Amino acid sequence: MKKILVLNCGSSSVKYSLFEDKEFLFEGKMEKIGEPQSKIKNHDVAIELMLKQIIDSRKINSLSEIQAVGNRVVHGGEISKSCIINKKVINVIKRYSSLAPLHNPVNLKGILSIKKLLPKVPQVAVFDTAFHQTMPEKALVYPLSFDLYKKGIRKYGFHGTSHHYVAMEAAKIMKNKFQKLNLITCHLGNGCSITAIKKGKVVDTSMGFTVLEGLMMGTRAGDIDPGIVFHLMKTMSAKEVSDLLYRKSGLAGISGKGKDMRSILVGYKKKNKRCQLALEMFCYRIKKYIAAYIGVLGKVDGIVFTAGIGVNVPLIRKLSVNIGCLGIKIDQKRNRKNETIISTSKIKVMVIPTDEAKMIALETEKLVG
Repeated sequence: MKKILVLNCGSSSVKYSLFEDKEFLFEGKMEKIGEPQSKIKNHDVAIELMLKQIIDSRKINSLSEIQAVGNRVVHGGEISKSCIINKKVINVIKRYSSLAPLHNPVNLKGILSIKKLLPKVPQVAVFDTAFHQTMPEKALVYPLSFDLYKKGIRKYGFHGTSHHYVAMEAAKIMKNKFQKLNLITCHLGNGCSITAIKKGKVVDTSMGFTVLEGLMMGTRAGDIDPGIVFHLMKTMSAKEVSDLLYRKSGLAGISGKGKDMRSILVGYKKKNKRCQLALEMFCYRIKKYIAAYIGVLGKVDGIVFTAGIGVNVPLIRKLSVNIGCLGIKIDQKRNRKNETIISTSKIKVMVIPTDEAKMIALETEKLVG
């Protein structure tokens, strides 16, 4: 029986899941790491406690039963697939830490902690950027000086593990081969992105060099005129502008009710004008990207909604696929019930919960199995 531990390290948390032969067994979380009142002083201590919790769960008798550890790593640059972790991979994680400063350094802390505590267990890095590396140059190069592209300023894309998982699940639901389908996958949570997949390969995605590009998100602005940044910097510092675009914009900035879609929906139903505007803007931008990616793909077999908002908010789905000329027809009864297939048209519209931990487990087993 193959047991795989999946690790997702955040700046002050460690989430973990245990799988056996692709089936979920157990999960847990360590929180408030490094905070003043916390007993968990650092990630080394958190990983030690995590391993103790796993033993205490009685899902395994000994840590020697763990045959591999799969790690979520946000940024892998141009690496196009999951990798067994070695010195070269560790150096890549370090190199791209400047582009994912909140994630890569702590992802690496988890990897190094496991290396200390379980030195003989192979580890795998599953990169959020990897699935998107099939994009052609016309999609990933920015229209800047080409020298900047050669220095690594290009579209990378994120949420790749989620997009990959739900796209493969969609193929199963449609009873077709993943490599034969054209899909648009919409990951809508606090962070949001849309991906165009042609015959199993990503041809474009909405997030870019950073997680700021693309859709309107919980607190992130998404696409804006870059000239706005220069204008704001006449009276604001670079840090203040960055804070505005990352933490004080998006749904929170427009609604005035915070980033939680549930609060915005309450305001929307009460005809709060700012909540109505926030929700309409959110759906309008999703709709624009879906329409654009239909143009890129030429033919679309399915549109998938996933993540917290995508799976749980029927109104968002209804407004986002209301593209008259395409003949997409939503069954509102199915949509309200969050059923898997909510359309009656040729283009299948699907609601598929993401499972990044399972995807990481599958990728890990593929490499160490």
